[in-house]
Amino acid sequence: MLRLKEMNPEDAREEYACLQELVPENGVYNQFHDMPYEQFVAEGIPLCMANARGEGLRPEHVPETWYLLWDDERAVALFRVRHHLNDRLRVRGGHIGYAVREGERGKGYATRGLALAAEEAWKLIPEEEIWLSCRRDNPASLRVMLKNGAYICSQDDEECYTRIPRQAKDNGQTID
Repeated sequence: MLRLKEMNPEDAREEYACLQELVPENGVYNQFHDMPYEQFVAEGIPLCMANARGEGLRPEHVPETWYLLWDDERAVALFRVRHHLNDRLRVRGGHIGYAVREGERGKGYATRGLALAAEEAWKLIPEEEIWLSCRRDNPASLRVMLKNGAYICSQDDEECYTRIPRQAKDNGQTID
């Protein structure tokens, strides 16, 4: 059964295993990749939990909640939901960032996980649209966004910018 769970100390071992397979790529930043497990437990998880409460944020960062997508007992993907946007995130980044474990790609986890992450985002964000972006050389991510009700609002040489309107949620729009 698929479910999103906030990062937490009880699931540290599997969370860590998942994050070690999420190498920084396609604009996704993972500060816990290559971090020793003990440091992840002592510093990483508490930092994520504090950031979700708006505590200990670095300058120009906003509160965000780290969720892992679980398929039964295995964490298969990461979804980071930012609680609101600042000027930097309006230009690049948006409300939700995500990555799927390398061995789990192509199985629909990103599409289903983004739908679940969007449900969580709607509980947190004040905006009328969820802002997303992906690199133009990552068409799979763009397809995931479009399957979740997004439309392309703009693009440049590097990025494609999409939005999921709140009305897509309110109209009961579903994914394949």
